[in-house]
Amino acid sequence: MNKIFESLKLLGLSSKKTKKLFSSRTRDNENVNVWKDSISGVIFIDDFYTEAKEYNSGNYRSGLNKPSYESQKDLERRLAEYKQFYSDSIICDFGCGAGDFIRHASKYANEVAAVELQDVHFKSLNKDGIPCTKDILKHDESFDAVFAFHTLEHLEDPLKCLKDIKSKISGNGKIIVEVPHANDILLSSLFVQEFKDFTLWSPHLLLHTRDSLHKFLIEAGFKDIIITGVQRYSLSNHLYWLHQGKPGGHKHDLSIIDSPFLHKEYENSLNKINQTDTLVAIASV
Repeated sequence: MNKIFESLKLLGLSSKKTKKLFSSRTRDNENVNVWKDSISGVIFIDDFYTEAKEYNSGNYRSGLNKPSYESQKDLERRLAEYKQFYSDSIICDFGCGAGDFIRHASKYANEVAAVELQDVHFKSLNKDGIPCTKDILKHDESFDAVFAFHTLEHLEDPLKCLKDIKSKISGNGKIIVEVPHANDILLSSLFVQEFKDFTLWSPHLLLHTRDSLHKFLIEAGFKDIIITGVQRYSLSNHLYWLHQGKPGGHKHDLSIIDSPFLHKEYENSLNKINQTDTLVAIASV
């Protein structure tokens, strides 16, 4: 059983009185309750966990393991935004998937390592000379930076994992975390039911708010925490959800409107109301 609710109670982010049923199903499972705290706004699953064998096999990501336009855009953004943290450094990508980020960052880093459960990626990374384990504590070295891109929400005991990560970061090191945002505008203001039905997924045990992400990092022992909003999906994607009730606008003819300037301004506007689709935290040990 996952320890999400236990952690949320510990941090004052939920209680039996304040957790309210948000959905009685996810897109992949008809029998999973999803809760939302009426005060903190966190969205979570507390009575289900995707078994380790599913993560090892990658079956939970059926249809999602192939390279995609979305993954390429994420890679380009991360390589540009976080170069100061991986250049000339000893780094680890925690939950790295196929390892696109760590493979590219290795061209600039002093040393690289990875943590990944999925067997096919685990074997491929080690074969290609990138030391990969299934537990960060099994790496002998300490890291100048650990990256965790859309991984924290999958963990059944995120506090323990954050503490384990902290123990492997050197004295002046950083953790860089990306997580889905519980306050995504399609959920929190536009109330797009089709998006809600699509985005709730049983492997995503916790959708963070800024406050919850900050409290988890503080509890794990991190300091100097900076949290910002990132908008991964474009205005055309949101318009398509509103008009068609499904994803894909960012690859539709409508996507012609998505200039870099428009996307940055849209992201800035969503940040003003704290309703981006993603949160990024950078913290020190």
